[in-house]
Amino acid sequence: MEFPILLVVIIALALIFDYINGFHDAANSIATIVSTKVLTPFQAVLWAALWNFAAFFIAAYIIGEFKIGNTIAKTVNENFITLEVIFSGLIAAIAWNLLTWWFGIPSSSSHTLIGGFLGAALMHAYMMDYHAVAAAQPELGMWETTKEAFSQVTHQGVVKFDKVIPIFLFIFMAPIIGMIISIIITLIIVHLYKKSNPHKADKSFKRLQLVSSALFSLGHGLNDAQKVMGIIGAAVIYYHVNMLQDAQYLNIPSAGRFDYFAQHYIWVPLVSFIAIALGTMSGGWKIIKTMGTKITKVTSLEGVSAETAGAITLFITDHFGIPVSTTHTITGSIIGVGLTKRISAVRWGITVSLLWAWVLTIPISAIVAGITYLMVTFLF
Repeated sequence: MEFPILLVVIIALALIFDYINGFHDAANSIATIVSTKVLTPFQAVLWAALWNFAAFFIAAYIIGEFKIGNTIAKTVNENFITLEVIFSGLIAAIAWNLLTWWFGIPSSSSHTLIGGFLGAALMHAYMMDYHAVAAAQPELGMWETTKEAFSQVTHQGVVKFDKVIPIFLFIFMAPIIGMIISIIITLIIVHLYKKSNPHKADKSFKRLQLVSSALFSLGHGLNDAQKVMGIIGAAVIYYHVNMLQDAQYLNIPSAGRFDYFAQHYIWVPLVSFIAIALGTMSGGWKIIKTMGTKITKVTSLEGVSAETAGAITLFITDHFGIPVSTTHTITGSIIGVGLTKRISAVRWGITVSLLWAWVLTIPISAIVAGITYLMVTFLF
């Protein structure tokens, strides 16, 4: 068995993506604490990075499993997973993440990764079917072969919809849940503090923001670092099952292989959480500006509400093993606190632009990954 160069490249790319996710996505957890001047940007990224990494110990030793990583690894039927598929999906995800970071668009790193994985797997299945149809029915023209291959792909169960449908639904559900919770928290806080001295209350909220931002960063680490772990897990499991024919993996039912991987490759989740924490320390100032000031002006009271609501949403989805976008979650939470003032307090033009970025992320990533897969298979 030759040295698995492509597997090593995939692990390296996944960790690079995780790092990029840090400065692209984890900036969401410090946007409000920076805009309310509770911490300087430098202090805030260190604070967020600390709690991003602390999430590893919560997942490994308190929760005792990595549910979201497991979900990501199983979004694609294992019969259509190859190292080339995973490699292509990662390239697409990194390209889209860097593009949206450059333009300051807070798109979802999570959905970028999922879209890339799905798109590359679908293209892999299509190409296998195309060649099979062409060999079996050489009399068909290119267009007829294409249609027949496409028809076969739609009936092969390439995408595991029981895993993917909740992910799609929570593109919209996560921000709505975050918004509702933030409205409730804001109204409760306003009622409790309505007779308090404004100056003393503001000082209290600024201290509380340290707690709420830490909770949100903890939720972000639990959610996002596991997604990269899931991709690496899919690659390692493929290597053991299909390339090494490892009896230890072959004798485990498919549903249990990821948990076995997580137990025997504990360094994978560890470095995944380290990578996202290092990325957070690198900052993401363009996106911080959009999230912290452009959607709606945020006070320290509202910062506590938005971050706490976002954290609660992330903890709930982690419990059920549903990968969500921290970008979507905190955006919905910030909109919620804006709505408690008045509808016009939310800058809907910015919000609509964000919605378009969210909706387009998965299909664009899938298309780019499909094209990348064709290039990879053609070149190698």
